[in-house]
Amino acid sequence: MTLRRIGLLAAIAAALVLGSALASEYWGGLVPCPLCLWERHPYRAAIALGLAGAVLPPRFARPALWLLVLVMLAGVALGVTHVGVEWKFWPSPLPQCGGPDLSGLSIAERLARMPAIPAKPCDEPTYLIPFLPVSMAMMNLLASLAIAAGTVFCLRRSKP
Repeated sequence: MTLRRIGLLAAIAAALVLGSALASEYWGGLVPCPLCLWERHPYRAAIALGLAGAVLPPRFARPALWLLVLVMLAGVALGVTHVGVEWKFWPSPLPQCGGPDLSGLSIAERLARMPAIPAKPCDEPTYLIPFLPVSMAMMNLLASLAIAAGTVFCLRRSKP
């Protein structure tokens, strides 16, 4: 398999995952939590790195694709963090994941401090497929891992 093809496949895979997240938000009505929004960044970088790997000369394409692997492993780390928050193994590292503390405030002060668009708590899993007990955070973790592993597999089998 050529580096050009590896880059294109990785970019397409990342675009499909990112596109499905955006489609579930815009057309499916799902509200992403702050961690979900962070988990989208590695896919954006993977699209750019995959396309760079597809157009650059081989001596630059290979490092770009290995960097794509590292970026997707960061996506795996974000996925593990989010799944751990959902399973209540640890609290979210983002302060935006919890609701605002409105205790001890008057009604007017509470209304003034309420966000315009309510955020979804990070510790409440969202299940895209009702009969499948795999949350979107777990699907993200698996997709990041699959793109990273698939890219490594292809790079190791490609010509130097």
